[in-house]
This record gives sequence, structure tokens and C-alpha cells, in this order.
Amino acid sequence: MTQKQKQKQSGTIVNNRRARRNYDVLDTVEAGLVLTGTEIKAIREGRVNLSDSYGKPENGELWLVNMHIAQYSAGSRNNHDPTRPRKLLLHKDEIVRLTRQVSERGLTLVPMRLYIRRHRAKVEIGIARGRKLYDKRRAMIEREREREAQQAMRR
Repeated sequence: MTQKQKQKQSGTIVNNRRARRNYDVLDTVEAGLVLTGTEIKAIREGRVNLSDSYGKPENGELWLVNMHIAQYSAGSRNNHDPTRPRKLLLHKDEIVRLTRQVSERGLTLVPMRLYIRRHRAKVEIGIARGRKLYDKRRAMIEREREREAQQAMRR
């Protein structure tokens, strides 16, 4: 089974691979998205990019900024703006907790993956701390060592 078939089976539309490399993810939360009709259709086509997006608290709400959803191919003049801010749907206590963590501890909200669950688009938001360049190098070295150890055990 190919990677694309596995993703379609699980409902995953797009993964943010850059997030795991650039951030230490401490916790993840599932959130819904407020979308328009052409946006959800474009998401189902897989025309989404999460690489430069982030979560931002504003007026007691959480917003997903810079998530690029390409315009729907069969859309008319009523098509959506590709990079507009999109509201995240969470419980009030989750919003308060995430807002407090982001403002006090210097953490950030990073979208990890976008997927479809029960015919609704969901985004997995990671509460993350940015990595320094030397941390990235250290993580790469550790992964290489683990890979070499696994290969040695297989022999």
C-alpha cells in the first residue's frame, strides 16, 4: 500500500513535516475549522499548504493564519481568498489554556496535520517551542544513530 493510499484511508489530507523539524512539539490538540464551501472542496482535492502557518489568539478566539488553500478549480467568482485567517473551533477552556501558554511561556501554535473526520475538516495543532540550529543538528545525528542501530540489528 502506497503512502498516498494510507493517507486517504486515514483521512489525512496534508502533514506539516517542517513543523517536527523546526519545533519541539510538547502537546497536540484537535480543532475544527470554520470554512466556506469552496474551501472544503479544495481541501478534499488536497490543495492545501500548512508550511508557513501558525495559530494566533485574538479577542478570546484562536485563528489559523497563513494556511494556504488554493482556489477551487470549479469555483466561480464566489471563490475564497487563499490565505485568509480561519477561525479554530475549540472548547472555551482549551482556548484559555492555549492562549495562556502562548503568551506566558513563549510557545507557539503550529498546525501539524489537516485531515477529514466524520465529513468535517480538522486540524491538529501542536503547542511547540522553536528549535535552535544546534538542536536540529543534534536531532539529525540521533536519528542517524538510531537508523544505524536498527540496520545493525537486522543483519
